[in-house]
Amino acid sequence: MKRIFLAFLLVTIFAFIGCDVPESSDQTMNKQQEKLAKEAVAELGLPAIINFTEKRTLKMIQELRDDPNLINYAYLFAENSGQLIFIGKCIGYGIPYAVQYTNPEKIAGSDSYGRVTIPQADPNGLFSPASADGTWLMLIDPNTKKPRAVLIEPKILVSPFPLK
Repeated sequence: MKRIFLAFLLVTIFAFIGCDVPESSDQTMNKQQEKLAKEAVAELGLPAIINFTEKRTLKMIQELRDDPNLINYAYLFAENSGQLIFIGKCIGYGIPYAVQYTNPEKIAGSDSYGRVTIPQADPNGLFSPASADGTWLMLIDPNTKKPRAVLIEPKILVSPFPLK
């Protein structure tokens, strides 16, 4: 009796292994899109980029932003008049309010479509929004000459030299 049950169990397992799960419409479209992308690269090739000017420029910008002694000049942009209003010297450039210190999502598992992620709290235990108006700026206090964090909601412009 045990042998019959074991044989039945093995046949059932192999039957399920042989069954294909139907492909979703998203999976079908993804395969077709990948095929088209490969055909495009085969026919056209990639752009003949030889100077990498944009990448070099972005590298330079990121290195300049990393300078802890970079003093900039911050201005509010008055949308009604189009004028710039000087608000003070600052350290570095502004940081968008919604920037998060840690990854905003964490892997919670996986399903037939891939990884499943869920929101992850910041180190302070709060969940930051995906987007928000506002910029954190380290303005230099004119009285103490020390940097102070200021949250600015209107549009600003930050420049490494004074603007007129």
